[in-house]
Amino acid sequence: MLRPGDAVRVTVWRQPELSGDFRVSNDGTLQHPLYRSVRVAGVALPVVEQRVRELVLTYVQSPQILLEPLVRVTVNGEVRAPALQSLPPETTIAQAIALSGGATELARMNQVQVIRDGRVLKLNLAKPGSAALLFTVRSGDQIVVPRQRNLFRDVIGPASSIAAAIAAVITMIRYSQP
Repeated sequence: MLRPGDAVRVTVWRQPELSGDFRVSNDGTLQHPLYRSVRVAGVALPVVEQRVRELVLTYVQSPQILLEPLVRVTVNGEVRAPALQSLPPETTIAQAIALSGGATELARMNQVQVIRDGRVLKLNLAKPGSAALLFTVRSGDQIVVPRQRNLFRDVIGPASSIAAAIAAVITMIRYSQP
């Protein structure tokens, strides 16, 4: 079912002015002057298709209509192009990551997190043949690809920077005193 912020791709054959990707507004209708009377949020897809068809029938005789829901998903972390995406609901988590430019070389693909309905699901997408590779997106999902841990980068480097800053302050205090 669609929620506000999701979108619907409506394709009416040979009617480009009636076709396009239309966002679901906060009141549950489509954001388009013609389709704004069609309530789609929280409604099963066959009902949405029927409602759109009935509206289009007032303008086009025997319309050929294709309706595709697009759910809103955020992909961030160690991906090349973090973004808010509108994806078909059959899109897998792995495909959503690929559509964000793919994982970086620092990505930890065995610990991908999916935040869904306030819960955190951890998926191992590094294991070939894993059932996690078939896990599909849902409206509102947040996909986070974490960074691999690195002792030097995460601990030693910052600690040495802090130590150098402290040493510089101590030196400045020593030389500023008469």
